[in-house]
Amino acid sequence: MADAPTTLVILGASGDLTRRLLLPGLGTLLSAEPTRRVRVVGADRVELSQEEWRTKVRDAFAEAGLDDAVAEPVVEDARYVRTDVLQEDAVRALVEEVAAPVVLYFALPPSVTVQACALLERIGVPAGTRLALEKPFGNDLESARELNRQLLRVVPENDVFRIDHFLGVNTILNLIGLRFANRLLQPIWTREHIEKVEIVYDETLALEGRAGYYDGAGALLDMIQSHLLEILAFFAMEAPATMHADEVRSLKAQVLRSVHPWGHDPVKGSRRARYTAGSVDGRRVPDYAAEEGVDAGRQTETLAELVVQLDNARWAGVPFILRSGKALGSPRKEVVVTFRPPAHVPTGLEDTVEPDRLVLELKPGAVTLDLSMNAEGNPFELEQKELHAELGKPRMLPYGEVLGAILDGDPLLTIRGDEAEELWRIVEPVLQAWRAHAVPLQEYAAGSAGPAGWGTVPRG
Repeated sequence: MADAPTTLVILGASGDLTRRLLLPGLGTLLSAEPTRRVRVVGADRVELSQEEWRTKVRDAFAEAGLDDAVAEPVVEDARYVRTDVLQEDAVRALVEEVAAPVVLYFALPPSVTVQACALLERIGVPAGTRLALEKPFGNDLESARELNRQLLRVVPENDVFRIDHFLGVNTILNLIGLRFANRLLQPIWTREHIEKVEIVYDETLALEGRAGYYDGAGALLDMIQSHLLEILAFFAMEAPATMHADEVRSLKAQVLRSVHPWGHDPVKGSRRARYTAGSVDGRRVPDYAAEEGVDAGRQTETLAELVVQLDNARWAGVPFILRSGKALGSPRKEVVVTFRPPAHVPTGLEDTVEPDRLVLELKPGAVTLDLSMNAEGNPFELEQKELHAELGKPRMLPYGEVLGAILDGDPLLTIRGDEAEELWRIVEPVLQAWRAHAVPLQEYAAGSAGPAGWGTVPRG
């Protein structure tokens, strides 16, 4: 670590993101790396005393299980600056006051972030300043491009850190080990051996008071565009020679450029649905359209499925099914690889063969390989046997992994500008089809498995 501490300036420090995710994530980072030096500066319009801010930091560190001996020096050095990030003089004073090297973390609504970055362009920032910002990156392809142009007028691309905390999830990072350090799987990670791939993130949670954000986003933008397509990029990319950020992110962008709705038809390749009243884990869930803060006329989906194809030599013809939804009967957070059947199965066994599968559970974290073997009691029949391995517990929370990379100036676990634009390019035709009501909004009862017939590949 460098001798001088890195200054982490959290813009929007009084908000929910800081309390729930940023500060606990930082606490787990410091627990794993207790010699790391960081100074935490909070900035917001809210009136907070220095002691109130330090109490927030201390409580978050305690929640993360950080040892007091490590926590207290960071807490005592923490500062709060009352700042309106839309006032040029206030932003200039903040930038001039904090010590380099500095990370400006925008824990703010995207529209405020854009305006604050325009101020930073006029003010100027010290060389080496890093900008970290949360999704969504724009609200369509053109606004994403404009945001990228704005950011690059402030700092170079490698000093911009677009956050997707999924990239810090231990099980997703395990895709790298599975794919590129495993002699058994590496040669069969192709269209010749893989029939389909499902990337699923189904939740039992309902709206949980998030109407202000969720009703304007929906499942497609909240999860598939923001997270699941990034998992796809890790899954499908070519082998990197090194784990250098420039190389890995270029390979991910290469994958995303090849992604299109199945058959290049956003109507056939997508499905959407919204939950109605029901029961999840014994608790009553109201109809989504009746939830407080929901505008039923928007027809916001709470379950989305997108089937895509990758127009490249490795994956041509393989459907990737991306699905995520809320208020479902059971959680399902996994990547499922279904392998093609063997070229030949001995006559007499062919009626009992089932496809082999590899399942990567994202939460809690495990790998399962389902293989065909002789059945118990009858060696002339086949059945599936599970080879199962629990993954080790992560060393820190996902936000800790991401923050650690940002504080080190390593953009590996963040999204590059061209990636962010490709994510929008992929989903925009789908959004246009939905807005034109070309894809019906189906319904499913809260607590159910969702509408029947999903998870299939469109014909034609």
